[in-house]
Amino acid sequence: MKKVAIRALFVGAVAFGATAAYAAAQPAQGQQSAQTPKGWSYTIKDGKRVPKGNRVTNPDGSWREELKQGNCVTVKEKSASGEYKESRQCDKPS
Repeated sequence: MKKVAIRALFVGAVAFGATAAYAAAQPAQGQQSAQTPKGWSYTIKDGKRVPKGNRVTNPDGSWREELKQGNCVTVKEKSASGEYKESRQCDKPS
């Protein structure tokens, strides 16, 4: 009886280890070919989040960012005093 219990414990430990190894290997494979979903405001480059827009930051802390979505351009601006402004302009499709 003791042999059967030890064998069952060993098989269970091996199965648990194999499951853990398989689960750990899955995200690593998915990250290589994963694309950033459309609604997200950033892309992933070298494992880091990078904003999609073209942001220019000034030495005083103010910044301006242009983000293109189809025929529309969204301009986001923040002044050095903290005032945030966002505007959107869409061109009519031809």
